[in-house]
Amino acid sequence: MLIQKIVQELQDIPEDKLAELYDLIHYFRLGLSQENRQPRTPGLLKGQLGDAFFEPLPEEELQQWE
Repeated sequence: MLIQKIVQELQDIPEDKLAELYDLIHYFRLGLSQENRQPRTPGLLKGQLGDAFFEPLPEEELQQWE
């Protein structure tokens, strides 16, 4: 079985390199679960933004954010 071959290979890896290998395997496995998710649709609003969206805020509104 393939898992047994992998374990045999792991036994020959130096102890000081095992942490790096663990990270590689761990994050690879986590990436596999990401592939199954639906792609994210950016943005919360549907439609288009008008030019007013890109205009600077009035000074009194900016001060409320600070």
